[in-house]
Amino acid sequence: MDLQRHPRTHGTTVVGVRMGGKVVLGSDGQATMGTVVMKHRAHKVRPLFGGKILAGFAGATADAFTLFERFEEKLQQFSGNITRAAVELAKDWRTDRYLRRLEALLAVGAPDRLLVISGSGDVIEPDDDIVAIGSGGPYALAAARALVQHAPALPARDVVAHALAVAADICIYTNTNVSILEIDASA
Repeated sequence: MDLQRHPRTHGTTVVGVRMGGKVVLGSDGQATMGTVVMKHRAHKVRPLFGGKILAGFAGATADAFTLFERFEEKLQQFSGNITRAAVELAKDWRTDRYLRRLEALLAVGAPDRLLVISGSGDVIEPDDDIVAIGSGGPYALAAARALVQHAPALPARDVVAHALAVAADICIYTNTNVSILEIDASA
């Protein structure tokens, strides 16, 4: 992933897990502009495709909303096939003159998979059903992996909540006002 193309994707933490029949995606609520906290309770995760898909963003807010809309259009076009929609969005994002200027990353989840989508054309499916993006992403990812490995009975929602708390303790661009969404994969 070309992180040089996404210099402003540092301002948040989004983490997702798929386990125990659940898909859970959560984020902190801090919105910053440079080094100034502008908002404490932003909602950076949302349900898409009638609540069957979850998506979260790290990066410029207006860009993220544009990407949410484009991803939702792709989901409609491909009947909810998250992989196909993600690949098509990534292709558009990389080649379209307007879209390629957008500075954000998306983490998306469905009952069958989790993905990270970038503007440099990346669509990444993790090996361990855990995704994390943003400046606090590496901390949340490490925490979520440790929790899944050492506390496998912990519910997916708790894994996400604890991983976000760890990131908030370390990353200055992450706070403890979290939004967590969940899909029951078995339903």
